[in-house]
Amino acid sequence: MIIKTVNLETVCGVTSRLPDNPHPEFAFAGKSNVGKSTLINGLMNRKAYARTSAKPGKTQTINYYNINDALYLVDLPGYGYATAGVEVKQRWGKMIENYLKNSRQLAAVFLLVDIRHDPGANDVMMYDWMLQAGFKPYIIATKADKIKRSQLAKRLKEIRQYLAQHSKVSAEVTFTPIAYSGITKAGREEIYQILESCLSADPEGGEHEIL
Repeated sequence: MIIKTVNLETVCGVTSRLPDNPHPEFAFAGKSNVGKSTLINGLMNRKAYARTSAKPGKTQTINYYNINDALYLVDLPGYGYATAGVEVKQRWGKMIENYLKNSRQLAAVFLLVDIRHDPGANDVMMYDWMLQAGFKPYIIATKADKIKRSQLAKRLKEIRQYLAQHSKVSAEVTFTPIAYSGITKAGREEIYQILESCLSADPEGGEHEIL
């Protein structure tokens, strides 16, 4: 995939109305410190375009990045930051649930987890929300460069099993997690393939100039 143009087109807050976008959307969710902005910047082939907050957990917006005027990468608010108050956590949940249930152009969702650790309670809850919204989430295990290559397959299997065992909605994780490194960009081509596959399967998508 060749990234020709990138534009932060829309930023939605708690009270904002979701945009009626003309192109398919691909949403990314994960804990505040999981490396979501690093991943999105890597997919956009930009060093620091995706918005980050000076203080983890403070970003409370949904950010829509228009890619090649053919699709949107949607950065959902980071969740699970330890010092965030109850009211803030409720706002995150409300925004993300509303988006998953009501976005008309949502084509696929990606759940980011840290490859070094088992998914937390918030990760499992997010996974279940995605399932309840009718999606089969793609799991991305970030920070793959932080562990030895010999450990990758084992950790991906353990993450998949953990989600399956702790989910209240499904006992099966359909997709094997993708290991991603923000340093080497390993895993990026696999994610591109998913985007391209979803766009090709879009019956109303027309021609998408993304390759």
